[in-house]
Amino acid sequence: MLRLPTKQFKFQYITNFSYLYRQLTPRLFTTSSQLKMQIPSKQAAHKLTLIPGPIEFSDEVLDAMATPSQGHTSPEFVKTFSSVLKNLRKVFKSEDPNAQAYVLSGSGTLGWDITGANLVTPGDKVLVLSTGFFSDGFADALKIYGADVDVLTADLGDVVPLAKIEEQLKKENYTAITITHVDTSTSVVSDVKAISQVVKKISPETLIVVDGVCSIAVEDLEFDKWGIDYALSASQKAIGVPAGLSISFASGRAIEKAVARKESVYFASLKRWTPIMKAYESGSGAYFATPAVQTVTALKVSLDQILSKSLDERFAKHAEVSTKFKTHLEGLGLKIVPVNHDVAAHGLSAVYFPEGVNGGEFISSLAQKGFVVAGGIHKAIVGKYFRVGHMGYSVEAGHIDLLTKAIEESIIELRK
Repeated sequence: MLRLPTKQFKFQYITNFSYLYRQLTPRLFTTSSQLKMQIPSKQAAHKLTLIPGPIEFSDEVLDAMATPSQGHTSPEFVKTFSSVLKNLRKVFKSEDPNAQAYVLSGSGTLGWDITGANLVTPGDKVLVLSTGFFSDGFADALKIYGADVDVLTADLGDVVPLAKIEEQLKKENYTAITITHVDTSTSVVSDVKAISQVVKKISPETLIVVDGVCSIAVEDLEFDKWGIDYALSASQKAIGVPAGLSISFASGRAIEKAVARKESVYFASLKRWTPIMKAYESGSGAYFATPAVQTVTALKVSLDQILSKSLDERFAKHAEVSTKFKTHLEGLGLKIVPVNHDVAAHGLSAVYFPEGVNGGEFISSLAQKGFVVAGGIHKAIVGKYFRVGHMGYSVEAGHIDLLTKAIEESIIELRK
């Protein structure tokens, strides 16, 4: 055993050991940005997940999920979260300082609870426009909070006619109206702008709530211009981040109502979260509940990628890929669930199974070729159709062209 003759020598020995340790374990002593430069990561080959969410993610986004631990009020994370909240203003197209972005741990469904717990009170009338399974789910959630819900249901594959919405608004005084921008069960996209104009004309006091889980960052949404009061979304769809974040945006009018309302919920309270979000956005750490640090960090990376080009350019690219995909399938004899392309979403397609082909075998065949697509969930046509997500990273990476070829091959093979 080596004997250390002096304290001075002992200090020197420990210092040298520390230096050696640093050389051997650089991951422990580098910043996350330096680490990314030193050790670039690339995801392994895998089946492509082309469902309506979770979608495929870029290497940079997944790399951000491996960010070393940070305190949720550390200067590094505060800077990250501030950037996220500011960039969400750009994605939602809002410059109103009284409006606020929210990023909470949870799924997109948490936005339904936020609506029910903050924007309506028991007994309030709410009008729900239903274009499918998820619209109906929103109605069910609001009923849990005591809302008196009326549902206007569109014909399968279509939107609720504007005249019907106007007629209903004249009959009742509604506290809120909910619009599912894209119902993932049918791939129908509603005209939020036109509906908002009708609401503003007939019932301007009615809060306009948009479920944008499958539309934000792929379909245009002008939060300020169209007079939206609350729009809810999630991380795992077009925003392009692993599941786990409830992302939403509230108007000043909606926030005032939430703050004035008697609290009936704890975690989903906008009254509690608003000052936290404002603090983070302004560059100050704050605490109510611990945010998902790594997922928020990944969200920053994704938002930076999304905003590296204009949103209009991004929307046009998605529309181009969507139209090409749908048109090709129709050329193969397949039929989409929406009644026409005008009401068909650009971030996903709902398509009836090919005639003479077993649906389960068709999906399995695609899986064997390396593509995961989703079955249908609308109660009227369960087992009769499938759904494909074409949004975010997959649009840029060319995944949809590869899937199109696999679909064509599978149809030929299964019809033999």
